[in-house]
Amino acid sequence: MTHKLDLIGFGGVGQGFVEILREKGQQLKAANEIEFKIVSISDLYKGSLHHPNGLCLDTVMKTVKETGALYDYPDTPGLVRGWSSEETITNSNADSVVEMTFTDVQTGQPAIDHCTVAFTNKKNIVMTNKGPVALAYDRLFSLAKENGVKWLFEGSVMSGSPALRLPELTLTGNDITEIRGILNGTTNYMFMRMEDGLTYEEALREAQEKGFAEADPTADVEGYDVLYKILILANVVLGYPLKREDVTCKGIANMTTNDIKEAKEQGRRWKLIGSLKKTDQGLLATVQPEMVSLDDPLAGISGAMNAITYECDLSGPITLVGAGAGIKETGFAVLIDLIHIERTK
Repeated sequence: MTHKLDLIGFGGVGQGFVEILREKGQQLKAANEIEFKIVSISDLYKGSLHHPNGLCLDTVMKTVKETGALYDYPDTPGLVRGWSSEETITNSNADSVVEMTFTDVQTGQPAIDHCTVAFTNKKNIVMTNKGPVALAYDRLFSLAKENGVKWLFEGSVMSGSPALRLPELTLTGNDITEIRGILNGTTNYMFMRMEDGLTYEEALREAQEKGFAEADPTADVEGYDVLYKILILANVVLGYPLKREDVTCKGIANMTTNDIKEAKEQGRRWKLIGSLKKTDQGLLATVQPEMVSLDDPLAGISGAMNAITYECDLSGPITLVGAGAGIKETGFAVLIDLIHIERTK
């Protein structure tokens, strides 16, 4: 079975996904009887290519590594250049679109528009973007269903760790009453270093030097990254149509060394926790620093790792620990979503 793909956005994750296909393509074909063939790549800065019979991945990666773009990819009969993202999605012969553009989490664009174009053209979407799932879940889910296509986004919460598929498939039958998680590796790393004696400013600077934090760290340190992931978990896992204004959000920017010392004296540890809890009044949603007991599974999560605990009525609490970011890990999330599409046809 050949599954044809458009890649929309070709940054680190897109290139990492191509490397996975180059490395494991034959193994996937033998084990799953699936061959993934990339017929289009469209990137706002690197250019766009389409060939209905598939692009040569070795040549694609050689071209990008040597020039930083796709413009020097050699001409071959049938090759099309210059399509926009929307033109690529509309005109290509792909079965699925892998959406990996840089998206504004305030608006969900351009990824929301890419989803709309793909679904109306009867194409599946696999994405790593948080924005469309957090901001337009009901509308886009309905549009995908109406057009008989799949929309999968495992990588939007904990990268390659199955934070969405675990409750959907493995914990099914449970009533999940609460979800609590460390869903941002940058702030978790900063808390660890503040426990080692660094000030907030020193910990942030070190996180930036190591590549955990962006030059503008606002989304991490103010809790907005976790907020969007909490919206996804509420909508997808618990079925609550929460909006941004429904979540109480507080970041870590005001944390001091005295706060860290106070937690140590109480035998506790600070973590930025995203939480969803079912109550008689509805779903309580928060993102805030919390002092957690050292016997809490989340207390032992160090460095830039992520973790999430599902409180289940039948199985009891289940905690998933894994990388919450990374090129290879997020590329794996794309791959497993695509395999899932094939397995559930």
